[in-house]
Amino acid sequence: MERKDQTRSTLDFCIAALQYYCMAIAIPISKRGTVTIPPEIRKRLGVDKLENPMLLVEERDGKLYMEPAAAIPVRDIPKATLESWIAADEAEMKPILK
Repeated sequence: MERKDQTRSTLDFCIAALQYYCMAIAIPISKRGTVTIPPEIRKRLGVDKLENPMLLVEERDGKLYMEPAAAIPVRDIPKATLESWIAADEAEMKPILK
């Protein structure tokens, strides 16, 4: 009987963990199209600690995918990084411009 209780306890823990980490939550959308991300999700994603929290939203196959993002002033991005981004953009444009 003790083995069965231990197995049940482990199963309950696994179910609770799945619900905590994978549970879909229904969030209402206002008439203006705004949504409020629940506090527990904001904390898990760490967006509550960001100075200017944002979400990147992508629509694919009729579904919305969101991921946390943060606004960074251009002046705070290293010059070498900006130059590499510009070079990559220009390289991608070459086939289009031909």
